[in-house]
Amino acid sequence: MKRTSTAVWRGTGMEGSGALSTQSGVLADQAYSFNARFVSEDGRAGTNPEELLAASHAGCFTMATSFALNKNGFTADELRTTATVAMAKGDAGWSVTGIHLELIGRVPAIDAAKFQELAAGAKAGCPISRALAVPITLDAKLA
Repeated sequence: MKRTSTAVWRGTGMEGSGALSTQSGVLADQAYSFNARFVSEDGRAGTNPEELLAASHAGCFTMATSFALNKNGFTADELRTTATVAMAKGDAGWSVTGIHLELIGRVPAIDAAKFQELAAGAKAGCPISRALAVPITLDAKLA
């Protein structure tokens, strides 16, 4: 199985702008820019790659937690995850320095220790968590 997304950028890094599209069509030419990524503190100027990474990680981890709960005989009334991607600017430029997952669950008949155990396993095992440590390949060519 493969999933694709496309980014198109025009202009310089600071003044240019781009558009992001996904295979599913959920994002179709969604605007993004330097301002949306690094200047807009409230995040309202448009999307950015780190916000999309946070959404991907939150979605993947939450679904993995649901599967782990079900495998252990529990069904969540609700699982709500907030993923926060932290970035810092260093000598080499901007880097993702960490991702914090905050999970709040309403799960009947489970104790806190079991919930923590299953959530920790889901964090380690969800495909997006694992993807952050995989090799990245590149094919670059001029049109």
